[in-house]
Amino acid sequence: MAATPEKPLEVDPKRSRARMVRDQIIARGVSSPAVLAAVRKVPRHLFVEEALKPQAYEDHPLPLGFGQTISQPYVVAWMTELLEILPGMNVLEVGTGSGYQTAVLAEMGVVVYSVERVPELHALTRNRLAAMGYGNVHLKLDDGTLGWPERAPFDRILVTAGGPRVPDPYLDQLADPGRMVIPVGTERRSQTLTVLRKRDGKIGRKSVGQVTFVDLVGRHAW
Repeated sequence: MAATPEKPLEVDPKRSRARMVRDQIIARGVSSPAVLAAVRKVPRHLFVEEALKPQAYEDHPLPLGFGQTISQPYVVAWMTELLEILPGMNVLEVGTGSGYQTAVLAEMGVVVYSVERVPELHALTRNRLAAMGYGNVHLKLDDGTLGWPERAPFDRILVTAGGPRVPDPYLDQLADPGRMVIPVGTERRSQTLTVLRKRDGKIGRKSVGQVTFVDLVGRHAW
């Protein structure tokens, strides 16, 4: 059953975004000026279904259909900060979904290569991002666990779905030095958010918290 809107969207969505950033994101410790500027700018309500727009800036994920979700605002900001992005980088995103995370990355001055496996979401998001003028975003319909080898290497890789292991193609396509943020867990819908760093051919890993993401589905995952 679709969620029922709890209250009307404010006339000025910028006020909703400002409140979201202040009460949900900064309050939980995200402090990167570039990340905060990006989430303040991207109109999150344009990335959800019409019936869910009144909930767009609330502190929880929202369904997109096809078994997918748009992540909680704080989680989007947190994962983006963990990437330690610099302008001009090439970033691989696995799981385009609604395109909200894609837009946040694009606002940070990087070139985004994003892979989605659901044809309907891919088509919808391609049109949405094009209409919003994001010329630094490239989208692909494919098995996301394969990455995007033709565009590798990537300075940063962000995976917005959880699988039982880190797919080998991601490690191969990550630049050296490079950084990846990915949910990993052997139990479905329960993962450990993991930051991987590649330097001088070696991979370092750090667990930063427990998360719940949709399944990473493909040849190298579920």
